[in-house]
Formats: sequence, structure tokens, C-alpha cells
Amino acid sequence: MIIQSSFKPAWWLRNRHAQTIWPSLVRIRPKITLRRERLELPDGDFLDLDWTEDHNGPIVILLHGLEGNNNSHYAKTLLKHLDQNNFQAVMMYFRGCNGEVNRLPRAYHSGETGDINFVASQLTQRFPDRPVYAIGISLGGNVLLKWLGETGMDNPLDRAIAISVPFELAKAADQLNRPESKIYQRYLVNKLQNSLRQRLAKMRLPIDDVKALSCKTIREYDELVTSPLHGFCNADDYYQKSSSRQYLSDITVPTLIIHSRDDPFMTKDVIPVEKELSPEITFELAGCGGHVGFITGAIPFKAQYWLEKRICVYLKEHLSNCDSQSSKP
Repeated sequence: MIIQSSFKPAWWLRNRHAQTIWPSLVRIRPKITLRRERLELPDGDFLDLDWTEDHNGPIVILLHGLEGNNNSHYAKTLLKHLDQNNFQAVMMYFRGCNGEVNRLPRAYHSGETGDINFVASQLTQRFPDRPVYAIGISLGGNVLLKWLGETGMDNPLDRAIAISVPFELAKAADQLNRPESKIYQRYLVNKLQNSLRQRLAKMRLPIDDVKALSCKTIREYDELVTSPLHGFCNADDYYQKSSSRQYLSDITVPTLIIHSRDDPFMTKDVIPVEKELSPEITFELAGCGGHVGFITGAIPFKAQYWLEKRICVYLKEHLSNCDSQSSKP
């Protein structure tokens, strides 16, 4: 079902760009102790996980956005908030996003679900008596929703949350190339190209690296790099097969999707309609919130970050339901 979000933007941050840019520029990353774990993968590569302290409570997997890491504005703040609410959070780095070049030419992309499937399976086997949840941010949200739809009843999660998801990748790429959003595209392309340079210094890749390092748009990068490295015919083939919108009706895990109509990374027509959603999806739609913004607060420059609180409320609802059911005779 689609519901109106309770989120109300700060009156001094009502612009979608202000909501998007403010936390990246202004928000202070909190200090938090994280434990790094390396997982060896079946294909010979590896993934890194950053764990918060063990509370013996539910496990929450965090999937970051494009070229994200634990310094992304939402990462440490969300990890700390979960930790303070007695969840044990674990951030899964997509391949190459941990600051170290991976072993294989392949990397990650918006539709690559094998790694999260492996990690979730490992964690549910390791902690069979603890609920396992997942939160996906932006690209990570697309990966999460696609995986939930692909696996259906076989998915091991107890609950999931996806935030600011690019449900249709082609439309998101086109939106990022429009004048009002090119600032975000340039930032993301620069980060992708910096990561590519690091990989090229370590290994040969079957791509035209000169063109890839000089391209200007997300679509060009996906045509020159993402598609050939991951078995797609071209960018359009990648976008069509990897977009999460077509998987929403097959999701069987209770899932909260939080989205804003004014997200500058995409157009309003990527927002699914009610008939596309499975009965297990609650789609919480805000009028203003930007891309992974959702900043409220009555006093200027004293921002309050609504997302963390909403996430914990939703996850605690599952725990309350479990407790009430277990207490029944």
C-alpha cells in the first residue's frame, strides 16, 4: 500500500537540493567503534563487513549507495543510531568500496544481488536465533528490492527497508543528465572514475579505459564500464534487467520503502503505483525530502534527522509483534 509519510521538512530546508546536499556538507559524522571482517567469496574474491558492538539483538545489514562507504553522511550516523537502540548493525561494502581493490575484474552494480544473498545466508546460518533485517540506501535499495523479488518466499530476511531507490535506472540516468541534476552526476562520475583508476593500476580490464576515464555521464560510464564488465549488451540492457520496479510484486518479506516525490536523482514517474506493490510492501511517500535527506527541525541549523528514528520504529514493530505472539498461550 502507498501511504503519505509523516515526514515534515524543516521550514528552512524545503528545497529538494537543500535536503539532499545539507547532510553531505554539514552533518558531523559521529565517532563509533567498528570491527572489520573479511568474507571470502565462492568466486575467489572478497567482501568486507563493518560491525557495531554485539548486543545479542537483531542483526541489521546496511547496503550503501553508489560509491558509498562508512564515511557517507548516512552511514556512521545510522550505524550509531541502530547501535544505541540495541541492534547489531553490519555495513556490507560492495566490491571495491572499502578502499581496497578487489581481486577480480568485476565490481558491483545496481542489479548485482549475488553478494547480498551470500552475506545474508552466512549471517542467518551464523545467528539462527536472531532476526536479520536489511536497509538499502539508493543503489543499495535497488539491489535489496531486486533481491527480495528474485528470492520471494526463499528470502531469509525478517524485515527490509529501502530508501530513495532509483526504481527505473534508465530514467534515473537521464534525470541526472538534466541541467538541474548535473551537479550530482559530475560528483558520482568523478568517484566512479577515481575507483576505476585504482583498479586499472592493479589489473587489465576488458574496456576502453581512455574513453571510460574521460566520459561525462552516468549512462556513458555504464555503457563503457558497467555493461562489458558484468555481461550486459549495453547500458540499456543493464538498466532494463537491473531495475527493481519489475520485482516489487514478488516481494514476500515485510518491506518499508521511503521515497520523496522531489528526489532530484529521478523523475516522479519512476514511483510505482499501488497495483505494482506486493501486499507486504508499505510505500511511504513524502512530498519533500530530497535524496536520502528527510531533514526536519524547527530551529535553523539545528537539524533533526527523521530517517534514523523512522527506521528504528519500523524494525521495533517486528520485535513487538514477535514478543506478543510468543507470549500467547
